[in-house]
Amino acid sequence: QVQLVESGGGLVQAGGSLRLSCAASGRTFSSYAVGWFRQAPGKEREFVAGIRRSGGGTSYAGNLKGRFTISRDTAKNTVNLQMNSLKPEDTAIYYCAASSTTPYSLAVTTGYQYWGQGTQVTVSS
Repeated sequence: QVQLVESGGGLVQAGGSLRLSCAASGRTFSSYAVGWFRQAPGKEREFVAGIRRSGGGTSYAGNLKGRFTISRDTAKNTVNLQMNSLKPEDTAIYYCAASSTTPYSLAVTTGYQYWGQGTQVTVSS
């Protein structure tokens, strides 16, 4: 089993930036595809960004690419989500998820076996 812990959330003004981090224990993160999802109150959980197993590519929600960047920090065994030009509509709980298999799509929740508990991101106007 792998355990995931998100960190880096907080309160930021519109236009600001945050960097979220997803830390894994139990196995090197390079063996997992990792996705970031978010869920706002009253809304469904939605895909934000994903990165395939080490050596693979990345994907983003169409309306987020250019503002958000997902990356691996192999030295820290983490996957990060750099969030720039934040907007109030980005306010949500952000979750990271990991898959030990090869998801057909990084954007579907059913492809992931492990989930963190989430970190709150609040963007004020």
